[in-house]
Formats: sequence, C-alpha cells, structure tokens
Amino acid sequence: MMPSSGSSASRGPGRRGPGFDFTFHARRLCEDMTARLPELAHIDMARVAVGFSQARKNVGHGLFASLTPLRFAGGRTETVRRGRRWTIQRLVDASGREMLYVLTFYLPRFLDLEFHEKLSTIVHELWHIGPRFDGDLRRFAGRCYVHSGSQKRYHAHAAQLARQWLAMNPPESLYAFLRHDFRGLAALYGRVFGRRAPTPKLIPL
Repeated sequence: MMPSSGSSASRGPGRRGPGFDFTFHARRLCEDMTARLPELAHIDMARVAVGFSQARKNVGHGLFASLTPLRFAGGRTETVRRGRRWTIQRLVDASGREMLYVLTFYLPRFLDLEFHEKLSTIVHELWHIGPRFDGDLRRFAGRCYVHSGSQKRYHAHAAQLARQWLAMNPPESLYAFLRHDFRGLAALYGRVFGRRAPTPKLIPL
C-alpha cells in the first residue's frame, strides 16, 4: 500500500491542515503538465505514485528527483536474472488501483534548485515514462537507452518542454510554491510534509 501522509520534510491554497503538503501540490502540477503538453499526454497520473525522500545531506549535488518503473522491459511483470525469475512488489493506492511508476522528490535538495531548473527536473522525470505507459521506461536506441546517449541533451529537451508549458499560462497557483526554497517554504507555512516515497522490492519467484 502507499504510505500515508505525515512527515516533516506543506499545503498551501486548499490546505487541509497546518503546513504545506509538498506531494499534494507536486501531483497537481504534474497533472497539469501532462494535460497541457502533448509530449506527456500518454501519462495517467492516477497510476503514478508521487512521494518524497529526505536527502541525507543538504548539498547542491546528487539526486533531485527520480522515476522508478514498476515493470520490466516491455511492461513485463517478470524477468529472469542469472537463471532466476523475479517480479516487482505491487504498489496500490487506497482504492486498490495498481501504480505503474513512482516519482520521488529529494527534499530539501529539490526545493533549493533555481525555479526554472525545478520545472525542468519535473519534466525530465515525467519524460522518462514510456510512450506505451506500461510501467516501463522510455527506451532510446544504443547502450545509453535511458538518456539517448547524452544526458545533457535529454535535459535540454526537458527544459524546452518546461518553457513551453509555462508559456501556456497555467494558473500561477499551481507552481507558485516552486519560487521558494525549502527554508522559505517552511518559514511561510510552518512546516513542509507529504507522502513518503515507497520503495518497491524485487521478489524472487
């Protein structure tokens, strides 16, 4: 099951309690991006778990966000490694709907990025979701199938899509929280919290 909210890692407009619910607002932002950008139209955010993980050190390098696929290549539920069959632990929401991906933000590191870099990072991770939306990643030709051989070029494309989304004039209330760093957001709302990112495990069959 998906972990429940509650961790100190905020809620704003439409807040349901003291503080700022980061994962609630991050999900709303992702839902708008996938609704407006044709390149992300294949994504059903109802089947993407959004969570956060606390960065061990508040430094300017390391992971800012990550996308974890919950299926193997081609959307398969099983794979064979070193002669042994494996599957991935199922992750479902409160209604029993099975998740296909886990989108994780590393706090406070992500929130301490520059505003446009935050938007680019979100698109960067969403763009990893395969066009068939089958639980597998978008795969490019060659050995570096995740970033098409150039992570710099991949991220530049994500930055371009982020700019296109912003040019569509989405409601500022969706992304206003990204104009604050972690300390600023916590000072404004009292605390920052949200859903912890689940860590599905490989299970031998």
